[in-house]
Amino acid sequence: MESFFKKVERGSSSQPVAEQDSQVPNAMPIGEASQQPAIELDAYERDPGKRPQIYEYPPNQRDEVRRFYISKGPFQPYMNEYPYAGTASHRRRFQYNWFKIFPWLEYSPSTERAYCFPCFLFATKPHGKCGSNTFLVKGFQNWKKVNSGKQCGFLIHMGQDSTSAHNQALRCFEELKNTTGHIEKVIEKQNKKIVLDARLRLKTSIDAIRWLTFQACAFRGHDESAQSINQGNFLEMIKILASYNKEVKAVVLENAPGNTKYTSHHVQKEILTIFAEKVQTTIRGEIGTSKFCLIVDESRDESKKEQMAIVLRFVDAQGFIRERFLDIVHVKDTAALTLKNSICTVLSTNNLSVQDIRGQGYDGASNMRGE
Repeated sequence: MESFFKKVERGSSSQPVAEQDSQVPNAMPIGEASQQPAIELDAYERDPGKRPQIYEYPPNQRDEVRRFYISKGPFQPYMNEYPYAGTASHRRRFQYNWFKIFPWLEYSPSTERAYCFPCFLFATKPHGKCGSNTFLVKGFQNWKKVNSGKQCGFLIHMGQDSTSAHNQALRCFEELKNTTGHIEKVIEKQNKKIVLDARLRLKTSIDAIRWLTFQACAFRGHDESAQSINQGNFLEMIKILASYNKEVKAVVLENAPGNTKYTSHHVQKEILTIFAEKVQTTIRGEIGTSKFCLIVDESRDESKKEQMAIVLRFVDAQGFIRERFLDIVHVKDTAALTLKNSICTVLSTNNLSVQDIRGQGYDGASNMRGE
């Protein structure tokens, strides 16, 4: 407002400056005269004789403009009688059936001329890609040359080979119109298939692990290489599942990508950890608010590591006494303080309070003596 309504000095004309400026053609606010006004996105002109050219739009707006005009299609108005053009002795006028012969054609009622829709969409400058701006800016009106055989103005504009400016623009128009061929659509389709294959591959590994865990079977074999006759229970189980299902066979083992086979020892341990957490959650739900007893035993496994097993004994909601194996923990030694800290950690992880313990049972009571 301050840049438009200037302060009037005393002694000057009593006419407001705003009114003075309004009398000047194309008057613009100060500071904006050098800036090109942006074309409104919701005010697209369909008439090819009135609309701005693509290269007149801001670069970051051109794709949106192209998509708008593609959604509307070429401007092909039907008129009972098109205006005549040419000399009095050779008067000709536009024919509506030309739209069917040349689908790319457009007609402007304001200029009474014909234009090229694909060239309008993909021209980069007035005398650039299309070679001539007749069908782009000026418009074509020499109707007597339309029915001139090989000298037809429309055919000359199209060109005789696929490398002509019009055919290149037409090819760009068809590619942009066909959304299924866009790179983002292709990538989305490929990503969807990759996700589905990965889920099926992971589900196969989960089912094999769940069955082996339920049957208390070992997972790994002595030799799991590709040349091995027996690769272990886990891999052999996946082979059996693949032999009964072509979809599974197409995505597992040698048909799987090297980084997403879901058969490594780390993946097996991670899935088993998830199973264990679900089992512990179920046990915690069985206990509810009931009191419980601890039964703890400690021993060494075959790798000479000390491990402590924790079992809970409680009365469930139906009044039955239950004993549930809660967890097994590796400990660095069998000192009473170490065992006590490990037990408290397990109880805290499962949201169980030491205050609810009503009994304790340990094998090796001498180790807990005095503690």
